[in-house]
Amino acid sequence: MMRYGQFCPVAKALELLAERWTLLIIRELLMGSRRFNDLKRGVPLMSPSMLSQRLKTLAGGGILVRERSPDFHSYEYRLTRAGEELKPLIMQLGTWGQRWSRSSLESHDLDASLLMWDMRRNLHIDKLPQQHAVIYFDFPDAPKGMRRWWLVVDEGEVDLCFEDPGVEVDLSLSTSLRTMTRIWMGDLSLAQARTQGMLKVLGPARLVRCLGDWLGASTFAHVPAGGALAPKALLVE
Repeated sequence: MMRYGQFCPVAKALELLAERWTLLIIRELLMGSRRFNDLKRGVPLMSPSMLSQRLKTLAGGGILVRERSPDFHSYEYRLTRAGEELKPLIMQLGTWGQRWSRSSLESHDLDASLLMWDMRRNLHIDKLPQQHAVIYFDFPDAPKGMRRWWLVVDEGEVDLCFEDPGVEVDLSLSTSLRTMTRIWMGDLSLAQARTQGMLKVLGPARLVRCLGDWLGASTFAHVPAGGALAPKALLVE
């Protein structure tokens, strides 16, 4: 853990929270992830050993607790009162990033795994016209092994598969990873993407018609852009 050598509460908070990945782990816990593998899917570029280390640090700092799962076969992580109190901070950081940093999205920022995991947990299954549905996503431009995804909805639960689940697909969407990310983040509408030929949707009309209702969007998709950040700060003496 880094040390600033200051009594200032901001410095003391940053000693615990400002290390790489830490706030993203807290984001995942706030979004409902509880098990180690679920947390890993929310931060796919983070090594398991680093994730384990950060979880231990946060537990030592009183931000989370590690508990036996209800089935006693694994462990789950839960935010404490101190951890839950970080929610406004995380939400404000996300709002700021969506407003001021969205224009700086680069190719290395595109992550099919995180995108699909975020879509999986934000799917409005109550607005699907059927209780069981298999939705297939194809990203031809994504790295090998990240191009094909399935969301399987069954009895109120949503599973994310990166291998063919072996069941009939009800709806398929084919687009570039960048386009789907722009749609998810609120920078491009489904209607615009389809009209411009950037998104192909195949399936029964009852699912296609209400696609915008049940697909959902990022938690921060509603935040309007504030403009690009200045490339260089102005120095005033």
